[in-house]
Amino acid sequence: MGKGDFLGEFEQMVLLAVLHQDRTGYGMSIRQEIEARTGRDPSIGSVYATLDRLEEKGLVHSHQGASLPERGGRARRHFALTPEGAAALRAVRRMMDRMWAGADMRGAGGEV
Repeated sequence: MGKGDFLGEFEQMVLLAVLHQDRTGYGMSIRQEIEARTGRDPSIGSVYATLDRLEEKGLVHSHQGASLPERGGRARRHFALTPEGAAALRAVRRMMDRMWAGADMRGAGGEV
């Protein structure tokens, strides 16, 4: 990853939630996945803004699902990780693993 290519914490959460949803995720289900796994309650607006930004970066792609009667005939926009998105997540994980390697938190106020 070059300078400026790093993913922010929330971008990582959104990408991981998309991955966990396995191509069936849409805005609200992605928000709920983040909340269930982290306890963080992001606004739906921040989730969609991040999904739009990640799509512009080529890390996710979206497609329209079938129209749903319970949504007044509107279709959900589903998201999937692209190969570039998967590579970005792997790169972040490798980088963080290298940063944590050998870190000793005992002298820093607690155990990890």
